[in-house]
Amino acid sequence: MSGTRGGAAGDGGGPPEVVRRRCDADLDDCVAVLADVHTDSGYPHHWPAEPQRWLTPDGLTAAWVAEADGAVLGHAALCGREVSRLYVSPGARGRGLGARLLAAVEAEAADRGVRLVLEVKTSDSAAVALYERRGWVRRGTERQEWSAPGSVAEVVTVHRYEAP
Repeated sequence: MSGTRGGAAGDGGGPPEVVRRRCDADLDDCVAVLADVHTDSGYPHHWPAEPQRWLTPDGLTAAWVAEADGAVLGHAALCGREVSRLYVSPGARGRGLGARLLAAVEAEAADRGVRLVLEVKTSDSAAVALYERRGWVRRGTERQEWSAPGSVAEVVTVHRYEAP
């Protein structure tokens, strides 16, 4: 997908924001933003031992970043038919970047003839609101055991969604 551009909402024309394919050179910046997101909102639930590897999982189809003025502000990935690793810097939220990253994943999936799915913690109300605003259909809610290496499993409740 070619990048989508536009200034931040209501900013009077700040640096243009771009959603583009992620390249290997973006990974350090993606990890730095992920660390801010983890500190702010607890995503990902367990901090990965190898964050760059976590951002490049087995089955990765494609990944995108949102950036403005050369600074990475967010990230999203497509892994098979699953939306994955979608996050936006706490300081850049409310500008539609999550929706634009999700739209990039949706467009790629449509080009591939893939019907997207995703899971999200029920406690992540901003993400739940984004998916539901975009017409995603909740297919179920379930409790899952999540654990990090060397830790006790925790029970987490997630919603399962399918793209419209």
